[in-house]
Amino acid sequence: MSLHAKPIDAVDSPRHSIKVRLTKLRQLFNSLDPSPFHEQDLDSDAETYIFESANEHPLAEPIELVVHLPADQLSLPECGDLERAIRHYFAYRAQETRRRMRFQFREGRSALAIGLAFLILCMTLRQLALLLPSDTLGRILQEGLLILGWVAMWRPLQIFLYDWWPIRRQARIYDKLARMRVAILPYDPTD
Repeated sequence: MSLHAKPIDAVDSPRHSIKVRLTKLRQLFNSLDPSPFHEQDLDSDAETYIFESANEHPLAEPIELVVHLPADQLSLPECGDLERAIRHYFAYRAQETRRRMRFQFREGRSALAIGLAFLILCMTLRQLALLLPSDTLGRILQEGLLILGWVAMWRPLQIFLYDWWPIRRQARIYDKLARMRVAILPYDPTD
């Protein structure tokens, strides 16, 4: 990665920038991660800040991460790998999020099978309850079985209709972050 000395609002820059000001480049990464630099995890606070900042902008518009460092930090060899490290991390998070979505759909299929089996059982028992005299107790039993059967379908419907949308958006944001340009600019730490 080359250091971008152009101003943030240069013509070829994305419209949206996420700015991070650090005193040391290592602040951006998890200090307990023993992996090589370009494979290290980001610090959880840094990841949250970058992710939430990216979430504020439309998915279709490119973004840029601008890391402001003191001049003495710009000569570190890690600066040359910063863009690759950040892209690698967010690509990994996108894969992890898609795995979580696949697991949720698998859970939804299991819940659907269980819910449908229970609904069929309740409907069968309801049909048997229709043979009882149609007094108040018989009606309560019939309606209770109907409601109980449909309540069993709540979880699979929730998974397939609502729960996966936020996870999909999260994966798309991580994809966007895995493609973003990273610029490193100097600043004066005495300011």
